[in-house]
Amino acid sequence: MKKRAILLAAWAILLLGACRTLPADAGAVAGPSPTQAITNTNTPVLEEETADPLPLPSATPTIAPVRFVFPTPGLMPESAWRPPLYEVPWAPTQNDHFFFIRPIAANEVNWADGTYRYGGIFFENVIHSGIDIAASEGTPIMAAGPGKVIWAGYGLFSGSESADDPYGLAVAIRHTFGYDGKTLYTVYAHMSEVHVLRGQSVDTGQVIGLVGRTGFATGFHLHFEVRLGENDFFTTYNPELWIAPPQGWGLLAGRIMGSGGQILIHQELTITNLESGRIWETVTYGDPLAVNADPYYRENFVVGDLPAGKYEVATPYLGRINRIQFEIFPGKVTYFIYQGREGFKFGPPDSLRPTPIPTGTP
Repeated sequence: MKKRAILLAAWAILLLGACRTLPADAGAVAGPSPTQAITNTNTPVLEEETADPLPLPSATPTIAPVRFVFPTPGLMPESAWRPPLYEVPWAPTQNDHFFFIRPIAANEVNWADGTYRYGGIFFENVIHSGIDIAASEGTPIMAAGPGKVIWAGYGLFSGSESADDPYGLAVAIRHTFGYDGKTLYTVYAHMSEVHVLRGQSVDTGQVIGLVGRTGFATGFHLHFEVRLGENDFFTTYNPELWIAPPQGWGLLAGRIMGSGGQILIHQELTITNLESGRIWETVTYGDPLAVNADPYYRENFVVGDLPAGKYEVATPYLGRINRIQFEIFPGKVTYFIYQGREGFKFGPPDSLRPTPIPTGTP
């Protein structure tokens, strides 16, 4: 109970300090076993029954994407227009798993808030366990895939129906498919209304509630999580590697390390589109022991929704800015490792091995 009280307090600091505004940037699948998640025997596994996961989803969205333009604030305003998403499941390589549609339709902001991504350290060293989508109040929230509702209402975090729960009104879905033999779950939090019941079966794209700001939130947004293996706060993975990208657009993921192979925490990265001049800024994940990297990519940052084209990435290290140019390909993940003095290496994760350097080298 003491651990839960501490974590609830951390949640309060984290989410109350995060006022939502519109963002300024906006085949058979197989893979190795996932990295071990942090466990906490005090955290309930909110599940009514077990089910053997299917190897792949077979759903398509029930709400067709539409084109929509919405200005956003920032130094470099961007159009909110996105091409239609790839149909799910989208797996351009055997290690990819874009199984889910976006839980917000394409006529609204439906991408991750670039200032508040998964795995970041925010407020008193609390790790963000999902992505935030800064949609407006009352925006319909859709099921990202088919499955059964295993929680609907208040109390998702605590396991009891309490209006003080940090997730507020929330829905958790156990999906009818899995990954690497493990069950997949999605979580939708801070709703203003819940439109489904516990035990109800839902289809991809079915409206399950409305965007709100219940729980530990000061602005309207949807907090969205992907969980693998158990429906637990500590088994989350980066949703940007699980939701389908827009057609013709891709993602950048990487593993940023020091020269000795140590993971760099909260490391700044700047990504520049060399054709449009648009800039994305992000930071690497927080404590690597508290964040679950993808079983294959073993990443410590992801930036999604990047139009295909030529880019440059830059990161500071030992007093200098290190840069390299690269390309984003349609519908794919571009991956690299950066290892301090060894610099950048692009390619599939299984082809990149950090160069052994004596411990103690910065």
